[in-house]
Amino acid sequence: MTLVGLDDTDSRERGMCTTYVAARVADAIEAAGGSVDRRLLIRLNPAVECKTRGNAALCLETDLDPARAFDLAVGTVEDLAEVADPRTDPGVVVADATAETVPDEVATFARRAVRERLTVDEAVDLLDRLNYRHDGGRGRIGALAAVGSGRAVDDWTYEHIAYRDLDRCGTPREVDRESAFAAADDAYPDAWDTVDREAGELVCVPAAPGPILYGIRGDDPETVREVAAAVESEPVARAVTYRTNQGTDAHLRNGTVETVREGRAYRVDGVVDATPETRAGGHVHLTIRDGDATLPCVAFEPTKRFRDRVRNLRPGDRVTACGEVGDGTLKLEKFALRERVRTERVVPTCPDCGRSMESAGRNQGYRCRDCGTTAAGRVERPLDRSLDLGWYEVPPCARRHVAKPLVRGGFDAPTHPER
Repeated sequence: MTLVGLDDTDSRERGMCTTYVAARVADAIEAAGGSVDRRLLIRLNPAVECKTRGNAALCLETDLDPARAFDLAVGTVEDLAEVADPRTDPGVVVADATAETVPDEVATFARRAVRERLTVDEAVDLLDRLNYRHDGGRGRIGALAAVGSGRAVDDWTYEHIAYRDLDRCGTPREVDRESAFAAADDAYPDAWDTVDREAGELVCVPAAPGPILYGIRGDDPETVREVAAAVESEPVARAVTYRTNQGTDAHLRNGTVETVREGRAYRVDGVVDATPETRAGGHVHLTIRDGDATLPCVAFEPTKRFRDRVRNLRPGDRVTACGEVGDGTLKLEKFALRERVRTERVVPTCPDCGRSMESAGRNQGYRCRDCGTTAAGRVERPLDRSLDLGWYEVPPCARRHVAKPLVRGGFDAPTHPER
């Protein structure tokens, strides 16, 4: 058997999509007399700066001879990759192996690629030691990771991607909203992130100028294909169902407030250190503390209603925060409220006139200027908390491809899924 890995063929501005290139490579393999037995779509570290939006790498498993498969893959990439964009640097890797028989070091490389920043030199060194065929540039990192993903991924989901004709790229996509929302409702929760019900958005329809018409994600291949069959749209040029690590939180590692590092994504425990603050652009900022160490966190404006959950946190709340660390700040994807404060310390109220007292001077408590009543210090006041314990997440319209929707389950506290 032969594994064909591909990565970095697309451009943010010019379009294309590596999943589409992989589909075309599969077409070429089948035209040459081979069969494609498995198609894997792997989302790599979302904190990598040189990625396009989804940071996807692809692997095809085929019975075609490795040398022939390599030539077909390289030729297809040369024909389709958007190399006019200087940031596009495709890579092709071909291994004489199956997804289950790649060496341990390739599986380890794949796991690291989902959570770390790796170098081309590191990939090439491993490729040469294993005598794998390879071609191209930086994309060989993701291509090698895709080859190792069959052993590296423990939690698999599926995406059925419908592609439009290339001649239609750059024109508005024609997908019927009513049929998509109805299909999403019928299949939920087995298919997720098809639509955002509160925002009224078709999450399955991308905005990028590439060949994807829509993509349906879910827990099993039959469900995603059934949803796709119920969606009315412009003609579908080709369609592929991929096995993937999307929706799994594979990028998150356990960390601490003190030890987090740039360019990685974490789950960290801490205590809210101050009242969350909405700043310019509508972004909501807060800081969590663990001992003497602090970590700034932010819920960006595109996370929409998720910011209201963050705004409802209070100093003293114990939380688990999840997200990528960049520029010293954790970019929130979800959080769990573990323990919540029930009271807050406030300036006392005069029992006679009901007005707030004023400071009587340093370390002298408080005094009502009108009535002369005094109090020794601040007093406890019950808080009316609208935020229940448990997990909260960004809405579907803001979710990263690799982030796990709460509706998939497996979390260690009650969940409050967004739909």
